[in-house]
Amino acid sequence: MVPDSSYDVVIIGGGPAGCTAAAVLAMHGRRVIVLEKEKFPRYHVGESMMPYCYFPLERIGALDRVKNSHFIRKYSVQFVRQNGEVTQPFYFFQHYDHPSSTTWQILRSEFDQILMDNAREKGAEVLEETKVNEILWDGDRALGVRAVRKDGTELELRAPMTIDASGRDALTIARRGWRVMDEKLRKIAIWTYYRGARRDSGYDEGATTVAYVPQKGWFWYIPLHEDVVSVGIVAERDYLFKGTRDLRTIFEREIRKNKWIEEHLAQGEQFGKYFTTSEFSYRSRYCAADGLVLAGDAFGFLDPVFSSGLFLALWGGVKVGDVVHAALNEGEVRAERFAEYGSEVCESMETMRKLVYAFYDRGFSFKKLITAYPDVRPALTDCLIGHLQRDFGDLVKGLGEFATLPEPTTYGHPLTEPLCASSS
Repeated sequence: MVPDSSYDVVIIGGGPAGCTAAAVLAMHGRRVIVLEKEKFPRYHVGESMMPYCYFPLERIGALDRVKNSHFIRKYSVQFVRQNGEVTQPFYFFQHYDHPSSTTWQILRSEFDQILMDNAREKGAEVLEETKVNEILWDGDRALGVRAVRKDGTELELRAPMTIDASGRDALTIARRGWRVMDEKLRKIAIWTYYRGARRDSGYDEGATTVAYVPQKGWFWYIPLHEDVVSVGIVAERDYLFKGTRDLRTIFEREIRKNKWIEEHLAQGEQFGKYFTTSEFSYRSRYCAADGLVLAGDAFGFLDPVFSSGLFLALWGGVKVGDVVHAALNEGEVRAERFAEYGSEVCESMETMRKLVYAFYDRGFSFKKLITAYPDVRPALTDCLIGHLQRDFGDLVKGLGEFATLPEPTTYGHPLTEPLCASSS
């Protein structure tokens, strides 16, 4: 096996973070290759977009394809009490006047294919059905990767920079033991799909609905195109698995605990399998090592209640593409070079994390917060749209009066001490 050293950057993973970073780097003129273990299009959950996804899509030249797609338009987020009462929706266009105030409910197989095709068109090389088995190290520095193609062909690709965008597989943090779980956000999700379920009218037809069930659990209800709705429940494992582990039985039991969900699904027909996943929230202890930087879910993932995962992947993909390009220009790819990138991503995640903690606190409700502090509604809406690069001091203060918020994290910075890894 002869090492291929013709690339500036090797990217592990062809999801939103990886293909966004690849497009940015290719547009900078970099020689970049993306290694994706699956064959696209492929199934993936995470269908609801934040409005500020508009800007990374615009940056990489993929916006028009999304605009011209058949994806359902999303104008708002709404919250539903257990009795079926809908609280005042957060209409994005009432908060700011910009085309980005209208976003989309997407089918990820189609959306992710758009991003991969776009990366290729911008000049990135993409190899599907190519699994990265390990990152190559020389002492403390990443040199590239060792991978294998579907036909068994082994590849050794070396480059000054490697980006781990391997999604929830999180190759680096799994192999290096860098995963730090958020112990208070160890939830599980069960989800499936319906055809013919009820949709609200007007601007609310494409709304993301968060519907409460007991014990601070919640349903998501996301209308998709072709008369399909994505529906899932998130709650504590002990609550959902009490009495049975059969996913269909649990799901049907919980539907009856929210009047709005029950009424909307009554006319629909469930199809396909029931999916489940657990332990949503984690972050890497480090954002980067020498010659290596993490992006998207490979860096961290937050509870999906506010649909922040896809935004953080796209926004983070642009950020990491730009910072890696700058590092290569400077000939400086040591871990410290990515400190600012890590801080920006962690700060954005921390803002959303505080809001997630408040959401799950039994003493919190949006109505209480807005009634007591009406002036924080714009900041709250900024969180819901993905405008996270601003001061949220007043919002955090208000949240703290109704909920116990998390202490700031001390991880997510670059690795500066020696790695416990053998050279490869």
